[in-house]
Amino acid sequence: MLRNRENGFGTVTIVLHWTIALLILGLMFVGFAMRRIELDPALQFSLYQWHKSLGFTALGLALLRALWWLAERTPQPVPGLHPFEYAAARQTHRILILLGVIVPLAGWAVASASTLNMPSFYFNIIVIPHLPLPHSESAEAFWARTHALLAYVMLVLVAIHAVAALYHQFVRGDDVLIRMLRSASSRSDAGPVQGGETNRPLAGRNDP
Repeated sequence: MLRNRENGFGTVTIVLHWTIALLILGLMFVGFAMRRIELDPALQFSLYQWHKSLGFTALGLALLRALWWLAERTPQPVPGLHPFEYAAARQTHRILILLGVIVPLAGWAVASASTLNMPSFYFNIIVIPHLPLPHSESAEAFWARTHALLAYVMLVLVAIHAVAALYHQFVRGDDVLIRMLRSASSRSDAGPVQGGETNRPLAGRNDP
């Protein structure tokens, strides 16, 4: 089932969700590793290029994810979910989708503003052009701080998101995690929508 249904998420949403999640973890790992000053310069350069390549991939998928989120229906919340929990989850998802685009864009800006003017090799296949930004140490420092700060915010939100999903799955037993592991069946078995919403398909604004 490619598209979302009332009772859960479709394959497209699930694949994008987990692919972007894995990319975020990979980017964080490479990002921390490449900052170690004792690294061999050649290895450090390679790690920077891998970080940028993964970042450009994440940016493309995040843009696709945002468009899919806007176009798709929102599955109904699981039965028993408190309206406050539902609202908090929706806001967290919106912020994560936004950060999924902004964080790699800020990273692109770091490379573009750098006085080193180092090319960005996308997996050694093509060279990604720089953004039209002025080259200066102050501009590079600004974008580097912005990129790092937003990346840490995203990491915290991802951790909260993961802990909440595990809590709902294994403590509350309401199958929140299962919905993002298995695509929705053709049979709608969702319970009443919490927070006063009607039990019907919703157009757009998907929140996985």
